[in-house]
Amino acid sequence: MEQPKIRIGISRCLLGERVRYDGGHKRDTYLVSVLGKYFEWITVCPEVEIGLGIPRESIHLVETDDGIRLRSVRSGNDVTDKMRAYASIKVKELRRLNLRGFVLKKDSPSCGMERVNIHIRAGVLKKNGRGLFAETLLHSLPLIPVEEEGRLNDLKIRENFVERIFAYDRWTKFSRSRPAPQKLIEFHTRHKMTILSHTTVLYRELGQIVAQAAKTGWKDLLNRYGVCFMNALRQNATPRKHSNCLYHLMGHLKHQLSPGDKVELVECIEQYRQEKIPLIVPMTLLKHHFRRNPVPWVMQQTYLDPYPAELMLRNHV
Repeated sequence: MEQPKIRIGISRCLLGERVRYDGGHKRDTYLVSVLGKYFEWITVCPEVEIGLGIPRESIHLVETDDGIRLRSVRSGNDVTDKMRAYASIKVKELRRLNLRGFVLKKDSPSCGMERVNIHIRAGVLKKNGRGLFAETLLHSLPLIPVEEEGRLNDLKIRENFVERIFAYDRWTKFSRSRPAPQKLIEFHTRHKMTILSHTTVLYRELGQIVAQAAKTGWKDLLNRYGVCFMNALRQNATPRKHSNCLYHLMGHLKHQLSPGDKVELVECIEQYRQEKIPLIVPMTLLKHHFRRNPVPWVMQQTYLDPYPAELMLRNHV
């Protein structure tokens, strides 16, 4: 059966809609043509939705004695309060739509996630701002994966973002199913290798949270686990961490593999660790051996298939 698409928020201009200040767009082919097969886009354009026209005078962030303000470049018209009021209402609306992530337009004074220009005085800038809508979004929906389209050109950031979206989707469905403590143990068990590929520190912390499942307030514990789980996946997965996971999985085959198979697999993992081949190569070889010699604990690991294989996010070096 075809799986329903996951709802993801997005800046409207990235889908090719002509909503920018100059009447143009910033259509992103990867978002539209590739991720669009799996995601249902929920579009937002804060500047249009607060009543600014198309085309319109451009706006920017300005440092003032009253803090950071959002003003029109030529006329100085201040739309800060209007934008903040809109953002507060819009984020509540988005929360009801059960988003699993958000893609923002980089450098935008309304949507930019980081390094947005702040104008101090004529010709002097600080590049450490955040768009006013993005600021409210990140504060109000802290668990959802959020990225800018520019950063998604980095293949490692792209893979991490997509992995977090599918993991957050699984977590949200799980946490809303009224699970018992035993079900949390099962959820954690299925994600052990995924978590370890990102961080050993938070892996241990998550294990401690699960161990307390029958001893503390259940709702609070679920919330703590969800926050720690998503924070863990924000940590960078590296060839070294992935290699450690691959060796851990290989250990479940120590009595099944022939000496030649072991040598081949070790060589493959080491080539990956040295970044000579992509992760998909040792992963495919391992999965081949597990199909021949199934191990139930391994076969339930989300690490083996964290997102649709068709996205080919493990195919880069």
